[in-house]
Amino acid sequence: MKRIAIFPGSFDPFTNGHYDVVQRGCELFDNIIIAIGNNSSKSRYFSVEEMVTIIEGVFKDNPQVWVQAYKGLTADFAKEVGAKFLLRGLRNTTDFEYENTIAQANRHINPDLETVFLITSPSLAAINSSIIREIHRFGGNVQEFIPFHLSSLPSKSPGPQTE
Repeated sequence: MKRIAIFPGSFDPFTNGHYDVVQRGCELFDNIIIAIGNNSSKSRYFSVEEMVTIIEGVFKDNPQVWVQAYKGLTADFAKEVGAKFLLRGLRNTTDFEYENTIAQANRHINPDLETVFLITSPSLAAINSSIIREIHRFGGNVQEFIPFHLSSLPSKSPGPQTE
Protein backbone atom coordinates (compact mmCIF):
# COMPACT_ATOMS: atom_id res chain seq x y z
CA MET A 1 0.00 0.00 0.00
CA LYS A 2 1.30 3.44 -0.95
CA ARG A 3 2.12 5.87 1.81
CA ILE A 4 0.21 8.99 0.75
CA ALA A 5 0.48 12.22 2.73
CA ILE A 6 -1.36 15.45 2.28
CA PHE A 7 0.38 18.73 2.96
CA PRO A 8 -2.53 21.11 3.50
CA GLY A 9 -2.45 24.86 3.65
CA SER A 10 -3.55 28.07 2.04
CA PHE A 11 -0.08 28.51 0.49
CA ASP A 12 -0.70 32.19 -0.14
CA PRO A 13 2.02 32.15 -1.42
CA PHE A 14 3.95 28.87 -1.42
CA THR A 15 7.32 29.59 0.21
CA ASN A 16 10.78 28.06 0.25
CA GLY A 17 9.87 26.74 3.70
CA HIS A 18 6.91 24.88 2.21
CA TYR A 19 9.12 23.63 -0.62
CA ASP A 20 11.67 22.33 1.91
CA VAL A 21 9.00 20.41 3.85
CA VAL A 22 7.70 18.79 0.65
CA GLN A 23 11.19 17.83 -0.54
CA ARG A 24 12.05 16.27 2.81
CA GLY A 25 8.62 14.62 2.98
CA CYS A 26 9.34 12.89 -0.34
CA GLU A 27 11.94 10.84 1.54
CA LEU A 28 9.21 9.58 3.90
CA PHE A 29 6.18 9.12 1.64
CA ASP A 30 5.46 7.61 -1.76
CA ASN A 31 3.26 10.55 -2.73
CA ILE A 32 2.54 13.98 -1.30
CA ILE A 33 -0.58 15.88 -2.25
CA ILE A 34 -0.13 19.59 -1.73
CA ALA A 35 -3.71 20.34 -0.75
CA ILE A 36 -4.67 23.98 -1.16
CA GLY A 37 -7.62 24.86 1.00
CA ASN A 38 -9.52 28.09 1.18
CA ASN A 39 -9.52 29.40 4.74
CA SER A 40 -12.88 31.15 5.08
CA SER A 41 -11.45 33.52 7.71
CA LYS A 42 -8.74 34.84 5.36
CA SER A 43 -8.92 36.92 2.22
CA ARG A 44 -6.48 35.58 -0.41
CA TYR A 45 -3.67 37.53 -2.06
CA PHE A 46 -3.23 34.91 -4.81
CA SER A 47 -6.19 32.92 -6.06
CA VAL A 48 -6.31 29.20 -5.34
CA GLU A 49 -6.21 28.56 -9.09
CA GLU A 50 -3.04 30.67 -9.48
CA MET A 51 -1.31 28.80 -6.66
CA VAL A 52 -2.29 25.39 -8.07
CA THR A 53 -0.73 26.35 -11.41
CA ILE A 54 2.38 27.86 -9.82
CA ILE A 55 3.02 24.91 -7.48
CA GLU A 56 2.41 22.39 -10.26
CA GLY A 57 5.14 24.22 -12.20
CA VAL A 58 7.52 24.09 -9.24
CA PHE A 59 7.13 20.28 -8.99
CA LYS A 60 6.64 19.49 -12.69
CA ASP A 61 9.68 17.17 -12.64
CA ASN A 62 8.72 15.35 -9.45
CA PRO A 63 6.05 12.67 -10.07
CA GLN A 64 5.76 12.04 -6.31
CA VAL A 65 4.09 15.40 -5.77
CA TRP A 66 0.54 16.27 -6.80
CA VAL A 67 -1.31 19.55 -6.27
CA GLN A 68 -5.03 19.74 -5.64
CA ALA A 69 -7.45 22.38 -4.37
CA TYR A 70 -10.10 21.25 -1.91
CA LYS A 71 -12.99 22.57 0.13
CA GLY A 72 -14.21 21.39 3.47
CA LEU A 73 -12.42 19.65 6.30
CA THR A 74 -8.86 18.47 5.80
CA ALA A 75 -9.58 15.18 7.60
CA ASP A 76 -12.45 14.46 5.20
CA PHE A 77 -10.30 15.36 2.18
CA ALA A 78 -7.66 12.89 3.42
CA LYS A 79 -10.29 10.13 3.41
CA GLU A 80 -11.39 11.08 -0.12
CA VAL A 81 -7.86 10.77 -1.53
CA GLY A 82 -6.78 7.76 0.55
CA ALA A 83 -4.14 9.64 2.54
CA LYS A 84 -3.25 8.20 5.94
CA PHE A 85 -0.75 10.96 6.79
CA LEU A 86 -0.93 14.69 7.25
CA LEU A 87 2.42 16.45 6.75
CA ARG A 88 3.04 19.72 8.60
CA GLY A 89 6.05 21.97 9.11
CA LEU A 90 6.86 23.57 12.45
CA ARG A 91 8.87 26.80 12.71
CA ASN A 92 8.60 27.33 16.46
CA THR A 93 6.72 26.43 19.65
CA THR A 94 3.82 28.71 18.72
CA ASP A 95 3.34 26.66 15.54
CA PHE A 96 3.45 23.49 17.63
CA GLU A 97 0.67 24.65 19.97
CA TYR A 98 -1.55 25.60 17.02
CA GLU A 99 -0.75 22.48 14.96
CA ASN A 100 -1.18 20.14 17.93
CA THR A 101 -4.75 21.34 18.44
CA ILE A 102 -5.54 20.88 14.76
CA ALA A 103 -3.91 17.42 14.73
CA GLN A 104 -6.10 16.33 17.64
CA ALA A 105 -9.25 17.58 15.91
CA ASN A 106 -8.30 15.88 12.64
CA ARG A 107 -7.64 12.62 14.48
CA HIS A 108 -11.07 12.88 16.11
CA ILE A 109 -12.74 13.29 12.71
CA ASN A 110 -10.54 10.73 10.94
CA PRO A 111 -8.99 8.22 13.40
CA ASP A 112 -6.85 6.73 10.60
CA LEU A 113 -5.07 10.04 9.94
CA GLU A 114 -1.64 10.41 11.50
CA THR A 115 -0.01 13.87 11.61
CA VAL A 116 3.73 13.97 10.94
CA PHE A 117 5.63 17.12 11.90
CA LEU A 118 8.89 18.20 10.29
CA ILE A 119 10.91 20.93 11.94
CA THR A 120 11.57 23.77 9.52
CA SER A 121 15.16 24.14 8.39
CA PRO A 122 16.70 26.94 10.51
CA SER A 123 17.58 29.12 7.53
CA LEU A 124 13.89 29.17 6.50
CA ALA A 125 12.17 29.51 9.87
CA ALA A 126 12.00 33.30 10.08
CA ILE A 127 9.82 33.88 7.04
CA ASN A 128 6.16 33.15 6.44
CA SER A 129 3.54 33.80 3.77
CA SER A 130 2.13 36.85 5.57
CA ILE A 131 5.51 38.56 5.59
CA ILE A 132 6.09 37.71 1.93
CA ARG A 133 2.68 39.13 0.97
CA GLU A 134 3.37 42.35 2.84
CA ILE A 135 6.82 42.83 1.32
CA HIS A 136 5.43 42.11 -2.17
CA ARG A 137 2.37 44.32 -1.70
CA PHE A 138 4.66 47.28 -1.12
CA GLY A 139 6.93 46.51 -4.07
CA GLY A 140 9.73 44.68 -2.24
CA ASN A 141 11.70 41.84 -3.76
CA VAL A 142 10.58 38.46 -2.40
CA GLN A 143 12.44 36.15 -4.82
CA GLU A 144 14.77 34.72 -2.17
CA PHE A 145 11.76 33.49 -0.16
CA ILE A 146 9.80 31.65 -2.88
CA PRO A 147 10.63 28.80 -5.31
CA PHE A 148 9.07 30.47 -8.37
CA HIS A 149 9.41 33.74 -10.25
CA LEU A 150 7.10 36.56 -9.19
CA SER A 151 7.08 39.90 -10.97
CA SER A 152 6.76 43.12 -9.04
CA LEU A 153 3.45 44.80 -8.65
CA PRO A 154 2.68 47.90 -10.66
CA SER A 155 1.89 50.87 -8.42
CA LYS A 156 -1.89 50.69 -8.94
CA SER A 157 -2.41 46.99 -9.46
CA PRO A 158 -5.54 45.51 -7.87
CA GLY A 159 -3.72 42.23 -7.16
CA PRO A 160 -0.59 40.20 -7.71
CA GLN A 161 0.83 39.32 -11.08
CA THR A 162 2.77 36.17 -11.81
CA GLU A 163 4.84 35.08 -14.75
